[in-house]
Amino acid sequence: MVDYACTGGVALNGSTVNLRTKVSIPTTLTVGEPLNIGWKLGYKQDPTRFGSPDFFAPGAKVLVTGNAQLSGSWVGVLQPKGSLDQPNQLQPGSILRLPEGISDSAHTDRAGTLKVSPRKLFVDFIPPAGEVMVNDDDPRVSYHAAADWAYLGSEPLSIGDYGRDLHRTDKVNSWASFTFTGTGIEYVARRSNEAGKVGFRIDGQDATPSFVDASKNPDGTPTNAAHEGGLTLWRFNGLKYGEHTIEVKNLEDGKWAQLDAFRVITRELQNPPNEYRATCSLVSAPVSVDVTISEAGGSQSPDPTGTGTGSPSPTVSPTVTPTNPTATPSNTHTGTPTPTHTGTTTPPVTGVNSTSTSTPKPTLTVTATVTPTRPTPTAPQVIITPSGGAQTGEAPQGSSGLGLLGAGTAMVTGSALGGVALMRRRAAHARGQRDS
Repeated sequence: MVDYACTGGVALNGSTVNLRTKVSIPTTLTVGEPLNIGWKLGYKQDPTRFGSPDFFAPGAKVLVTGNAQLSGSWVGVLQPKGSLDQPNQLQPGSILRLPEGISDSAHTDRAGTLKVSPRKLFVDFIPPAGEVMVNDDDPRVSYHAAADWAYLGSEPLSIGDYGRDLHRTDKVNSWASFTFTGTGIEYVARRSNEAGKVGFRIDGQDATPSFVDASKNPDGTPTNAAHEGGLTLWRFNGLKYGEHTIEVKNLEDGKWAQLDAFRVITRELQNPPNEYRATCSLVSAPVSVDVTISEAGGSQSPDPTGTGTGSPSPTVSPTVTPTNPTATPSNTHTGTPTPTHTGTTTPPVTGVNSTSTSTPKPTLTVTATVTPTRPTPTAPQVIITPSGGAQTGEAPQGSSGLGLLGAGTAMVTGSALGGVALMRRRAAHARGQRDS
């Protein structure tokens, strides 16, 4: 709960208007959530209220703006705003209704800690765009040398006077004045063959045009009407919004200067008038709220085992068939990391992509031991060649290798000697034929 004391503007006649507000500030957020700050507004229980500064048509607006200072991770100001239209016609001092609350938000884009401190409130009044009629008998209209002005009431409806009444004078330099708030003013009176020239001043200076001749039509021709009331004979627009004073003076002696009403014009305003602003200062102890903004939940970590969906241990069944039927090593690999056969298997490296569906091919090395029963055994042939194996099979290993090497050497030597003997026989035979 934060209390404010408001002065100036729509806090009329130098009074102080007290407000009791409830400020809402979140204390924890995650990055991406909005930082919403709001005030719930209300008059404190005392007789003072904001009041209308003048007469206004329905549609005036009360605008409340807050200030929240941000410090820490962020530095800046949030300005919650709220407004409420006043549904009724207003008179000076009419109580103004406040919006129920005001709010503002900021987008959080990073983590951190910040401090939110409510500061001053400002209450503005925005007049409605439009026009207001002010009758000639309104107390705000002053008639100088009042004895020179005659009042005509309950005039016939056929004449068309606004409010069926009229003030008039035939004394030269007799004048009336009216102070209004707006951006323009219109003079409403009768056109009559008995009327004359009427002069105008605004805020102490001659206006342009400075007069109107109420005895003539708009085209400058004399009027034939005896009494034609309720007409706008002169207007002035484009004033800066604010308080202004118009003066109406009779410029011709013996001719009627008549006043039926004024029409006050207010154009649509882009900004609230400064003269209506009330400033509200904290009267309770200063308040600050710490807001912690944390990172949103982290993304899911990958599977540390890196296990793919493919089978890491495929079943491979190589069969070794030696020439000798008695040497039949049965080598069946079922894909376990430590095979029970005499061969060795190098299992594949498991990948880190948990979505892999391929089946890796192992590198398989098969070692077979063959016991020959004949002097010259033949090397076994591999029917299924593992990935990486030699395409022509593997030579038998063990102590029989020396025997095979010796037998081969003997065969080569015998063949060479036999060839030499044959060549000698052929040569001897040839010589015998020549001798015979």
